Parts: sequence; C-alpha cells; structure tokens
Amino acid sequence: MSQAPPPDALADQHTPAAIQERLVAATAHSYLGDFVLGAIDGTVTTFAVVAGVAGAGLPHGVTIILGLANLLADGFSMAVSNYLNVRSEKDLVEQARRSEEMHVERIPEGEREEIRQIFAGKGFDGPVLEEIVTVITNDRRRWVDTMLREEHGLRLEPPSAMRAALSTFVAFVLVGLVPLLPFFLGASTDRVFAISAAATAVAFFVVGVAKGWVVHHPLLRSGLETLAIGGVAAALAYTVGVLLAGVGAA
Repeated sequence: MSQAPPPDALADQHTPAAIQERLVAATAHSYLGDFVLGAIDGTVTTFAVVAGVAGAGLPHGVTIILGLANLLADGFSMAVSNYLNVRSEKDLVEQARRSEEMHVERIPEGEREEIRQIFAGKGFDGPVLEEIVTVITNDRRRWVDTMLREEHGLRLEPPSAMRAALSTFVAFVLVGLVPLLPFFLGASTDRVFAISAAATAVAFFVVGVAKGWVVHHPLLRSGLETLAIGGVAAALAYTVGVLLAGVGAA
C-alpha cells in the first residue's frame, strides 16, 4: 500500500510553477507506452516461433531464419498499424475541427448554447456561467478547441505517427531478439532452447514491470502477468510444433 507524501512535499507539488509544469507535461505524449507494447509483442511472437520450431525438432538454422523473418515482418506490420492508428486520430481531430469551425461560422448562437450547457453541466450558473460563455466565444480558436475537447472528447495534439511507429518497431526488434540470441552466440545444442526460454522469461518479466510502471499498476503483478501470458503462448506454440513433427514423421 503506497504512503501519502509528507505535507511539505505536497505543498512543493502545488506551487504555481509546479502546477504549470505538470499541466504542460500532461499534454506531451510519451512514447514509452508504444515501446513497451512493441517489446511485449516482439518477445511473445518471436519466442512462439522458437518454441514451435523446437517442438518440431527442426535444425537451429531454421529457427534463426524463421525467427528473423518473423521479427522483421511482424515488427514492420505492427509499426505500420500503429502509424495508421495515430494518423487516423489526427485526421479525426482535423475533420472535427473543420466541422466545428463551420458550425461556429453558420450557427454561432447554437454553438454558444452548447458551450453554455457544457459548463452548466459542470455546476456553473447565473452571471458566472454567462461570463465563461463570453470569454470562450470571444476567441474563435479557444471556442473550437473547447468544443473538440468537451463535446467530442478529442486530444488536440495527437502524438507523432512516425515516432509512435518507430518506437514500436525498435522495441519489437530489440527485445524480440532476446529469444534468438542463444542461437547466434553458439550456445550448447542440447541447452540452447532452455537458455532461450530462460532469457525470454526474464525479458517477459522485465517488460511486464515496465508496462506496470507506464500504466501505474503494481510492478510485481504486472511482471508476473506478462510472464504468464508469454509462457502460455510459448507452450501453445511448442505443443503445435510437437504435433506437426508427429504428422511429418507419419
């Protein structure tokens, strides 16, 4: 159970300068979440390939070829998907902005009434409410921005699609390489899969802890959950490999 910070620390966090800094930081997008998700997906899918090939009893060269092909192709695919998703969000904001600007131009009284009802719903009324409506609607940009946030629930500054995609791809490839490293480093043939599994388990746990830190969940639980999910995926892939090996032998 987390402890509350001492009163002096709370006071320091609520000075005008500290509040302004925190509010500015809240509008900046962190790409750590994209990195963590790419790392999780890269580790799970690459080790699934390693486990499937091991279960089928195929040569290590096949593991390296399939693992690298999966790493690059799936990493690129995930990065492109993330890029398109972020671009779609930005396009949605731009479309909604054009629509609201047209509404403000053609039916300003109706848009003022929307502002009035939005802030009335927040508990304002009387002269204070009318002053808020006046201040907001006196600035066209502020007026439209308020409608985008309050009516449409949109972020006015979506993250960079290219940075999000690059963060995802780099994490996918770097962390996804972990299951393949023992095959490149000349580990003992009899133990290479066990070493790969152990290294991947550590990667699963570390990435899970990082995910917990990003989303503010308990770190140990998040690490163990990611480890369990990765373990299930690996077990399924290994089982399929064993079954396919039996079919091939028949």
